Amino acid sequence: MRLQPLAAVALATSALITAPAQADEPYPSRPIRLLVGSSPGGGTDLMARLVGERLGEALKATIVVENKPGASNTLAADAVAKARPDGYTLLMGVVTSQAIAPHLLKLGFDVNKDLVPVALVSQVPNVLVVNNGLKARSVAELIELARAQPGKLAYASSGAGSTQHIAGEAFKRFSGTQIVHVPYKGSGPAMVDLIGGQVQLSFDTLPSVIGHLQAQRVRALAVTTAKRSPLLPDVPTLAEAGVKGLAMSAWYGVYAPAGTPRAIVERLNKEIAVVLAQPEVVKKLAAAGAEPGDMSLAQFAQFQASEYARFGQLIKDTGIHVD
Repeated sequence: MRLQPLAAVALATSALITAPAQADEPYPSRPIRLLVGSSPGGGTDLMARLVGERLGEALKATIVVENKPGASNTLAADAVAKARPDGYTLLMGVVTSQAIAPHLLKLGFDVNKDLVPVALVSQVPNVLVVNNGLKARSVAELIELARAQPGKLAYASSGAGSTQHIAGEAFKRFSGTQIVHVPYKGSGPAMVDLIGGQVQLSFDTLPSVIGHLQAQRVRALAVTTAKRSPLLPDVPTLAEAGVKGLAMSAWYGVYAPAGTPRAIVERLNKEIAVVLAQPEVVKKLAAAGAEPGDMSLAQFAQFQASEYARFGQLIKDTGIHVD
């Protein structure tokens, strides 16, 4: 009868002995998961795989990119927010999940309390692209066509609450048009339907569309930033095309669960900065129309806070909502 209590004591003693060893294990000592909130083929996925491969080399660890699309990129963010804060589950966050969706969706986590900004990876412009079969060859012609056919044209987005969605709704208001929103689980499937003609236009990110533009599968009518993109020097800004007040760009960054040891967060920030400075990475980001991030932990935290507030105000001012 005394064997059971003794066994319990032995088990507890064993746990006490092994716990410090686990706590003191060098980081990283096992594979790291990097979650992506969209399907393969989009800008977020591209950034995750570009950074993940080289970060794994720097850390001498395997980094597994895991796609978890849905709910405006927030399914992946939710999973990371609720993961063990040990540095082995990270998020390739995007402006959609970190600064826009929280104002539109009821989430099971608090983006400002449950996730820690680790490193800004890049910033990219959004581009107004249309199906090759669409007659409109300029923004003015697109607006004219849309006004002549209220509710007939449709624009794709990578999900409700994405930058594509916000840009599309803002465009409708500023141009006085009625265009239908069709959300997808990522830019990859959205571009497939845009090319196929199931939808007529999109305000997608440059990394998601640059390959299709170069292959002439779609046409670009404008960029949604204040300046023209070096990759698309002949494509005007929306302001130049007559639609003023609509500035939109996307950004990507790595996040960790709140409570992750500061030493791990600092190391990840440092190693990602080194990765982003590698000539090959700079070249690949530039080829995708992306500008590398270059922020300290404090700067990225401030950037996250300011973007959260900016999009919250924009959504309030324009009355954008998710049905």
